[in-house]
Amino acid sequence: MSPELLAAEDIGEPAVNILIFAAFVVVTLVIVLRVSRRKAGASEFYAGGRNFTGPQNGVALAGDYLSAASFLGIAGAIALYGYDGFLYSIGFLVAWLVALLLVAELLRNTGRFTMADVLSFRLAQRPVRAAAGLSTLIVTFFYLLAQMAGAGGLVALLLGVDSKTGQGFVIAIVGVLMIAYVLIGGMRGTTWVQIIKAALLIIGAAVMVVWVLAKYGFNISDLLGASVDKAGKTGPQLLDPGAQYGKSSLTKLDFLSLGLALVLGTAGLPHVLMRFYTVPSAKEARRSVIWAIWLIGIFYLFTLILGFGAGALVGPKAIAAAPGKANSAAPLLAFELGGTVLLGLIAAVAFATILAVVAGLTITASASFAHDVYNNVIKRGEVTSEGEVRVARVTAVVIGIIAIIGGILANGQNIAFLVALAFAIAASANLPTIVFSLFWRRFNTRGALFSIYGGLLSCLVLIAFSPVVSGKPANPATGKSPSMFTDPSVDFHWFGLDNPGIVTIPLSFLLAIIGTLSSRDRSTAEKAAEMEVRSLTGAGAEQAVAAH
Repeated sequence: MSPELLAAEDIGEPAVNILIFAAFVVVTLVIVLRVSRRKAGASEFYAGGRNFTGPQNGVALAGDYLSAASFLGIAGAIALYGYDGFLYSIGFLVAWLVALLLVAELLRNTGRFTMADVLSFRLAQRPVRAAAGLSTLIVTFFYLLAQMAGAGGLVALLLGVDSKTGQGFVIAIVGVLMIAYVLIGGMRGTTWVQIIKAALLIIGAAVMVVWVLAKYGFNISDLLGASVDKAGKTGPQLLDPGAQYGKSSLTKLDFLSLGLALVLGTAGLPHVLMRFYTVPSAKEARRSVIWAIWLIGIFYLFTLILGFGAGALVGPKAIAAAPGKANSAAPLLAFELGGTVLLGLIAAVAFATILAVVAGLTITASASFAHDVYNNVIKRGEVTSEGEVRVARVTAVVIGIIAIIGGILANGQNIAFLVALAFAIAASANLPTIVFSLFWRRFNTRGALFSIYGGLLSCLVLIAFSPVVSGKPANPATGKSPSMFTDPSVDFHWFGLDNPGIVTIPLSFLLAIIGTLSSRDRSTAEKAAEMEVRSLTGAGAEQAVAAH
């Protein structure tokens, strides 16, 4: 059958996809049960006992970071927009250099479980932990919501479930499994799920890359030429910048804003930061980031071949017409290459990707609430380690239920703004406070609160009034707007960029400086010196962890 005629009911066998996915779930649940420790304290539940090696944690970091958006979205963006689509990969990868050079070792030496541990080391405990906890919960919620809603859209293509009820049921299954992984295995079990998922994702992508290159005699120039020919009139644009972001000065500025959020946001993502505490030392934290950079870099090079391979073998028209649109590029390519079996394997990898990421997000959010908000803000640090873990488990269930409901409600909506919001908030509210806490002795509590709340509020406001929510022109073919509000008559946007990072990130740094300099509080200088020594040398870090 011609790729241009492929539809949801034509690609693969849903029963095969479900069977392969079920096999992955059974295997990972067995592993989680084997590695779980029923009477886990805070260090075990939040950090997996801190005994993962750098390479193990690096693979888990890759598994935590490479979401369904990375696997499906980037391949689709390259298939449709070529050069401009690959720029997403560049932003995601370069971000890890920021994490390596600025935060990995320093955070591991200074904190215990969460980002708020670092911020509260030298600042007022309760207000800073409350602010950091709120920021963490909002970032993880929107990131989680995007993954859950994405699961529903993926179902339409891979399992042939077109009804909203059926997709909602699958979202609920993903949520229940996510809760089970966290409750049973804690961080230890979640880490092994992420390691397995990362291995499957990279191996699956590698097989498809070799297969695609083999069809063109392992000549990348022939592959690019075939992709250009398949695209027809728009083909020549694929190899040049500007197909997506070069149409106007505004789109160029929008890409700069998006790139800024991606590069700086990764180093402020709570679920990424929390992984640095699962290793025994700062040296292993650095090794884990180096491993993650290699694995993520290799994978993003794979997406270049997968994207142009999908463009050459499936075609942009067929991809744009499929139920998942750009997200369907990799599955359609798998079906074109290996038929039902390969599509089933890629379907399993895609769902494994969603499960691993949402499990990591859930344990991060539950740890932030139980450790930062409940224990240190509400109970003033008087809760035992076991009591804190009980609260974290209950929180994981609540977060899972909220994520299921939110994912069902958001299913079918434009979810790009959710991911953009998560990265923008992480870059605006989290990163400036982390950097200033680690490197500026004068930094104080008011500066931290100004930065966190200012970055958080400005992101929420600008996203709400941006084109991703309302105001984008209607698609002539469907008559609907690609904005969250699909009715073209609904237009209340006044901020012109899709991503607010270029405004909110500098604003948050500026607010931190204003808040600090406008306060007479200089009591943090002594603690700042202690924090500097600990962050750079690790002196006293292990004793503090053991005491906790």
